Amino acid sequence: MAGTSSTDTLSARVLIVDDELAARKLLEVMLRDVDAQCKTAAGAEEALKILQAEPIDAVLVDLHMSGVSGMELLVKVHALYPALALLMVTGVDDIRVGIEAMKNGADDYLVKPLQLEVIVASLGRALHKKRLEQEVENYRRHLEEMVAERTKQLQSALLGIEQSYESTLEALGAAIDLRDSQTAGHSHRVAVYSAKIAEELAAGEDDLRTIARGAWLHDIGKLATPDAILLKPGALTPEEWRIMKRHAEIGHDLVRRIPFLTNAAEINLTHHERWDGGGYPRGLKGTDIPLGARIFAVADTVDAMTSDRPYRSALSFEEAQEEIRAGAGRRYDSQVVSAFLTVKTEKWKGLRRSIDQFGATR
Repeated sequence: MAGTSSTDTLSARVLIVDDELAARKLLEVMLRDVDAQCKTAAGAEEALKILQAEPIDAVLVDLHMSGVSGMELLVKVHALYPALALLMVTGVDDIRVGIEAMKNGADDYLVKPLQLEVIVASLGRALHKKRLEQEVENYRRHLEEMVAERTKQLQSALLGIEQSYESTLEALGAAIDLRDSQTAGHSHRVAVYSAKIAEELAAGEDDLRTIARGAWLHDIGKLATPDAILLKPGALTPEEWRIMKRHAEIGHDLVRRIPFLTNAAEINLTHHERWDGGGYPRGLKGTDIPLGARIFAVADTVDAMTSDRPYRSALSFEEAQEEIRAGAGRRYDSQVVSAFLTVKTEKWKGLRRSIDQFGATR
């Protein structure tokens, strides 16, 4: 055996697997000479039991063994313990054997007769490689944990922003309704009704949110309408009516400048358009009217009919349903009407009660 210097040490736990006792003993003596802690096994079954029971850093496995071959054991060990350094030992100096071993998970292969310096160098490289791989894996896991934590923080922040948005909408809706005590809670109700109809039409989550927000703020332009016109008890003059109708465009211009409400702004502009083209401000007709506005038209009528007014008492939801059904294809989109009628009357009544109770607790 060639001599080694004091620096040729290998502080590692090594498992030697060979079905020849003499070969195992020789390798054990050689490796202990460089401070390696050695365990030996005469075959695959014994080797796997040791690996399961004790901490091991590296495995040297002989290619040709009776029963389970060294190559088969190599494949199994690599799959079970990917962090182990694996070296194939063979008496065949054939590059193809080495390539196959490397493909199956070996970090290197050694050709008999073995020399201590070669074994130490090969094991050192393999152990160093495994340490680097482990450091990379630890770093990757750390990054994943950081990303997960940052994602959690971002989701929490986004939830906070979302709640802030909803609070802003609620405040704006309340401000709109306060201009006219006759319509208290109207903005909230049409937002919920519109979202429910959109849900029946299988609208996506983003569309549901946009439609509800647009409905909630549909009359925000009226904040710029003079009280003398907005609260006038009698009929409006043509000029007053012209000013009143401008609230749709004013509301659109206000809302579209708010980033999180940009998509909802079209409802502000088109919520008074009619399916037959008789609405304003553009006289849009049919499917030229955005879906959100077509949905709103039904929700708005339902709330107007089922709410008390100075000149009449609230109608029932059953009566509102008949009115909406009669207007299908003329005043309202037939598909939207069908979606509205799909919802049972008791459900609409329940929504109304829950909204009114919510308002009473504010």
